[in-house]
Amino acid sequence: MPTKLFEEEISGRTYFIEVHAISTEQWRAKLARRPGMPTALMPFYGKTPELAARELTNWLALVTAPPRAR
Repeated sequence: MPTKLFEEEISGRTYFIEVHAISTEQWRAKLARRPGMPTALMPFYGKTPELAARELTNWLALVTAPPRAR
């Protein structure tokens, strides 16, 4: 099955996202293995490579955003 690679800048950091087809209508996105990066992250799924990568990108943006002022 094909693999696609996306590069996204989120909160000032560059992330590389690998997306693998797991069936004809399901794709799994995860952070690409890079030296010094943690790999224990749950995968995200979508019907297209772009949707799967977008799910992971949205989650990363949420968890890396600076805390809101109170």
